[in-house]
Amino acid sequence: MTLDFTRIGQIGLGYMGSALARRLQDLGKTAIGHDIDGAKMAALAGTGVTCRDSAAAVTREVDVVVVCVTSTGCVEQAVFGPGGVAEAAAAGKVLVDISTTVAEATRDMAARLKDRTGMDWIDAPVSGGPPAAESGTLTVMAGGDAAVFEAVKPLLDELAAKVTLMGPVGAGQVTKMINQVLCLTLYPILAEALKLGENAGVEVAKIPEALGAGYAGSNLLQAMFPRMVARQYAPPAAFARQVLKDLDMVYDLAKATGTPTPMTDQARSLYRLLIARGHGDEDPIALLKLYDQAPV
Repeated sequence: MTLDFTRIGQIGLGYMGSALARRLQDLGKTAIGHDIDGAKMAALAGTGVTCRDSAAAVTREVDVVVVCVTSTGCVEQAVFGPGGVAEAAAAGKVLVDISTTVAEATRDMAARLKDRTGMDWIDAPVSGGPPAAESGTLTVMAGGDAAVFEAVKPLLDELAAKVTLMGPVGAGQVTKMINQVLCLTLYPILAEALKLGENAGVEVAKIPEALGAGYAGSNLLQAMFPRMVARQYAPPAAFARQVLKDLDMVYDLAKATGTPTPMTDQARSLYRLLIARGHGDEDPIALLKLYDQAPV
């Protein structure tokens, strides 16, 4: 399979999708985008990104369509809904879904698209957020046919610092759930450590420097802890409601596989409480607000 990477489709132009579209333009490619929210398309005026009025219109013009939307249902709509990718899909084209979605639903959608149209599917959820998307330093965990993956890998290598094929379609989404267990359960730990240090009179701003070279060191300690110390919640790099959505997906996968996940369940409960208190559209580090409100 030989793919044309000079023109790439981008379905979904939110924080991540627009960052990817700008990255494609920086690489000298033509990004052709669509979002159901016209304001998001309008916001890209002057960037060189070309927008179309439907996902189908985008798909007609490209070999590779990148999908970046907020939920499994949104992927379903973008691909199989009116004006969706499937209306213009064909053999020799590849859909690369970087959204975080339910693995079983991903397998079903990939099979449906292939059976109906011949278009291949790579699930390629990412880690790193919009800043990594713009700089081309994402981490990609992929699932799909090995030959299709190799065909699309040159593009993924331009968007990411690390790209790994984890298995057939759906394996990327399962790996993303593992990523979320490792990352999202750390937010409450960081909040607890910070609050403990503050209450005990430690100069908490020095924690990343003091502990970063030891076993406590992590990317999140260096990137998030200083923002938490400063209570720098805006602008949000992501949303607390998205964290809860992903932790709910982890819960469902754990239930389906008979896997105990008590630590993840605790983090999930804390985010559900945060959102119930009206902070769903704030950055995930706003979880610290629960600890700030707790009695000493």
